[in-house]
Amino acid sequence: MSELTHIDADGDARMVDISAKPLQDREAMARGEIHLAESTLDVIENGQAAKGNVLATARLAGIMAAKKTAELIPLCHPLPINYAKVDFEIPVSRDRIVITASARISAQTGVEMEALTAVSTAALTIYDMCKAIDKKMVISEISVTSKTKR
Repeated sequence: MSELTHIDADGDARMVDISAKPLQDREAMARGEIHLAESTLDVIENGQAAKGNVLATARLAGIMAAKKTAELIPLCHPLPINYAKVDFEIPVSRDRIVITASARISAQTGVEMEALTAVSTAALTIYDMCKAIDKKMVISEISVTSKTKR
């Protein structure tokens, strides 16, 4: 196993020093799912949720969260995000919403935590907005799907 970069020689948590790394264009993509009842999807799609437009709110929440990742994850570097996007797909099975997010930056470190935070927060927002009508929702499968730098 490789050395953990956020742990110093004494075993204490530390922020990684990226000052010597070059600026590079970076992009990360993440995905996750929220499993819910088909009747809950009907409510979302028909705009009948009591709290408002579920997917529009979740999209904004995910984008806002990507920009605030360093405030939530203690050892993340604060990054000036150039671009963040959150999308939703409802599969033919109609048993979940697949959430994808991407984030781009020109920086000395990666942007995968921002993409993961966007997906997680979008899923949590859907959960919050639909919890009164669906007590069995499950958020799962949150992962990084790609990272690139040029």
